Amino acid sequence: MNEAEPTYHIPVLLHESIEGMNLQPNGIFVDVTFGGGGHSKEILRQMSDDSRLLSFDQDEDAEQNIVNDSRFTFVRSNFRYLHNFLRYYNAEKIDALLADLGVSSHHFDDSERGFSFRFDGNLDMRMNKRSGMTAADIVNNYDEEKLADLFYLYGELKNSRKLASVLVKARARKQFVTISDFLEVVKPLYGREREKKELAKVFQALRIEVNQEMEALKEMLYAAADALKPGGRLVVITYHSLEDRMVKNIMKTGNVEGKAEKDFFGNVQSPFRLVNNKVIIPSDEEINANPRSRSAKLRIAEKK
Repeated sequence: MNEAEPTYHIPVLLHESIEGMNLQPNGIFVDVTFGGGGHSKEILRQMSDDSRLLSFDQDEDAEQNIVNDSRFTFVRSNFRYLHNFLRYYNAEKIDALLADLGVSSHHFDDSERGFSFRFDGNLDMRMNKRSGMTAADIVNNYDEEKLADLFYLYGELKNSRKLASVLVKARARKQFVTISDFLEVVKPLYGREREKKELAKVFQALRIEVNQEMEALKEMLYAAADALKPGGRLVVITYHSLEDRMVKNIMKTGNVEGKAEKDFFGNVQSPFRLVNNKVIIPSDEEINANPRSRSAKLRIAEKK
């Protein structure tokens, strides 16, 4: 294992999340968001020689960071297929699972991927460059109501209906291909003082829709709940309220909707016990060193 390999972003809440996994000897551990490999490398550094680590990532760029370690298995897949791959690798019952749901700085800094409004390039935003719709496909083909709904639900944009209307009118004249095409139409809707914050929400909404992030997260969380052994840990770092709500709900109630089922005595029937009742957030030092961590929240639960 080469300790000097570069990561393509600084891992967030590194020590708190690995400590939360409660690594035990002879364990099977999963990192469903390999990315730059920062969390996985720290897990490998701390885990015993008789343990295994499976790390998932659907992005081919992440393969550049693969670790040469006999205890390590890289799974080139979206984490929504967790159940299938755990069965394939004979790892159906696991001791801990870590998910860092943030988009890496690598993606924002790669102008060709279309994740950031700081650069021009194709309006793409796919995590898996081999398949699926691009952001351009969505803004060119979704009807006005569907566009308005996704900007409202995933971007929490108050002007979602106006934004959708403007996009539909603009695409009738010229189809959207590049980020600059898109920004030319969207920017006039926001004042200069709010522009960056609002554009970030617009791009977040499109990214979530392109990659089906909410559906994938839901499937992964249910698969994780099923795969974890009693005493196993679910450790999740979230960055926006939509995903945080789903994670909090499954940990508290056993489902992503937060519908609590109670026993005869009124106790909530959840497969998990919260390890940290209060959400863990980065220190001021970490935020200063890594601004990407500013909105991060860490939640940890243990399988009953």
